[in-house]
Amino acid sequence: MEVILLEKIRNLGDVGQVVNVKDGYGRNFLLKFGKALRADKKNVDYVNRKRSEINKKNIEQKKAAKEIFEKIRKKNLVFSKETKENGELYGSIKPKEISKYFLDNFKETIHPSQIDLKKEINKVGEFSLFVNLHSDLIAELRVLVEKKKPGK
Repeated sequence: MEVILLEKIRNLGDVGQVVNVKDGYGRNFLLKFGKALRADKKNVDYVNRKRSEINKKNIEQKKAAKEIFEKIRKKNLVFSKETKENGELYGSIKPKEISKYFLDNFKETIHPSQIDLKKEINKVGEFSLFVNLHSDLIAELRVLVEKKKPGK
């Protein structure tokens, strides 16, 4: 499927570029979330006319992402969880729970799809994760998982 990008997508292309992607990725992600249009003559002409407006919108999104980055960088996310005897959690920490942590502690909305766990967080310890704030801006954060104290 050929699409024309409405924003810069890491490892894919820049604004206004026509790229070839798999049908499912194009339909279920790029088109669905307004990140691209089908590459036909009408849409190519439309994007060429609106290119400066699209670039301006992309710069605004990057600026907002930078503000969030400054707020959360060098922060440790601390989770206190009940564990088994061997230090394993009863349930692993998922991106949805981390997203809620950002909303509760930093008052920032970060969608679970923006959170990239390098490995499953399923035991006590320190883990790293990446938050994709923008195609040009990725924050690396530390997650500290500690054993929940009895009575809390």
